[in-house]
Amino acid sequence: MQGPVLGLAGFGAVLLLIALRIPVGIAMGTVGALGYGLTYGWSSLAFVLGRAPFDSVFPVSLSVVPLFVMMGVFAGRTGLSQSLYNLVAAFIGHLRGGLAMATIGASALFGAVCGSSIATAATIGRIALPEMRRHGYDDRLAAASVAAGGTLGVMIPPSIMFVVYGLMTENPIGKLFVAGILPGLLGTGLYMTAVRWITWRHAGMGPAAERHRWRERLRGLREVWQVVLLFGVVLGGMYLGWFSPTEAAAVGAFGALLLAAIGGALSREVLAKGLIETAGTTAMIFMILIGASVFNFFVDATGLTQAMIGFMRDLGWGRFEVLAAMCAFYILLGCLMDSLSMILLTLGAVYPLVKSFGFDPIWFGVLLVTLSEIGMITPPVGMNLFVLQSVANIRLETIAKGILPFVAADVVRIALIVAFPLLATWLPGRM
Repeated sequence: MQGPVLGLAGFGAVLLLIALRIPVGIAMGTVGALGYGLTYGWSSLAFVLGRAPFDSVFPVSLSVVPLFVMMGVFAGRTGLSQSLYNLVAAFIGHLRGGLAMATIGASALFGAVCGSSIATAATIGRIALPEMRRHGYDDRLAAASVAAGGTLGVMIPPSIMFVVYGLMTENPIGKLFVAGILPGLLGTGLYMTAVRWITWRHAGMGPAAERHRWRERLRGLREVWQVVLLFGVVLGGMYLGWFSPTEAAAVGAFGALLLAAIGGALSREVLAKGLIETAGTTAMIFMILIGASVFNFFVDATGLTQAMIGFMRDLGWGRFEVLAAMCAFYILLGCLMDSLSMILLTLGAVYPLVKSFGFDPIWFGVLLVTLSEIGMITPPVGMNLFVLQSVANIRLETIAKGILPFVAADVVRIALIVAFPLLATWLPGRM
C-alpha cells in the first residue's frame, strides 16, 4: 500500500479508533506516526515526533486559546446567562414558542462571551429547560431549541473554531471573527423561524408565557450591560485596530474576571475551579492540535492532497460541484465525530483543494464552521444532543426528533452563504 491509498487508509484508521472511543488527539497522532514511519522510514519518524508537537503549540498566537477559554469560563460563572435569558424572554416570551426563541436569542448573546457550543448549550439549558417545562413546552421543542441555540456559540465571535482555523491556515483571526457576525445573526433568525414554523403547525408544543411590562424589560437591559461592554471592547477593539487578537483575548479574560469580582461572584473557590476548567479545556485542545500536526505530516508524505486536487480536475468538475461535494462530506463526517476534531483531521488535506479552486479563505472558514455546527446537532454523535441528555435527562431519540427543523434551517443558511458570499466577506473587507 503506497501513496494516496495509504493516506486514505490512514483517515479510515483514525475514524475506526475514534469509534472505539480512543481520544481524538491520540488517534490522529498514533495513525500519523505509524503511517509516516511506513512511508519515510522509522529513522525519519524520530525527527517528526521531535518537531511536530513543538511546532504545533509553540506559536505565541496560540495564547488566544486559553485566554478566550478563560473569558468564557468566568463569564459563565457570573450569573450572566440567567440575566440574558430573562432579558430575551421578557421581550418575546409572550409569543407562541417565545420561550424557545428566547433560548436561542440568549444562546447567541452568551456565545458572544463564551465561544464554545457545548458550554453554551449546557449553561443555557440548565436555565431554559426548567422554565419551558414549567410553561408546558413539549420536550422535543424545548431540548432541540437549546441544542440548536448552543451551536451559535462557535459562530458568534469570539470562537475557538475560528481561532483554530485561522492558526492552521494562516488567515487573520480578527477578520474571521468579524466574518462570523452576520452569518451568526442569520442563524439566530433562521432558528427562531424554525420555532415559529413548529408552533404554527403544533400550537400545543410551545404555549405563550405571560407578557412582561416595559419596566421589567428595561430592568433586564440594565442587568446585561456586562456582556454588551465585554463584547464591544473585545470585538470593537479588533475591528478598529486597537488590539491584536491576542491582546483582545487578554482584555476579554481580564474583563470577565473583573466583572465577576464586581458582581461578587469571584470567590477563592470559583477562581480555583475556573482556572482548573480553563487548563483542562486548553490541554484537550492542544492535545488534538499535536495529534493533528503529526497526522498532517503523514498526509503530506503520502501525496494525498495533490492526488485529490488532480482527481477533481480530471473529473472536470467546476467550483460549485467541488463545493457541493465538500459540504456533503462534512455533513456526513459531522454525524460521526465532534466538530473541532473533524476540522483538524481534514483541514490539512482540504484547504489546499479550496485554494486551488479559488475560494475565498475567510468565506470558506465561515462555511466550514457552519457545516461543523450541523454536526453538533446531528445524530448519532451530535455532541450537543448528548449534553442535553445529561443536563435534562431527556431521551436522545426525543431530542433527535425535535432537531430536524433546525437542521433544515442550517441547510438554508449554508445555501444563503454560498449564494451571497458578501454575508461573510463584507464586514472583514471593511477592516
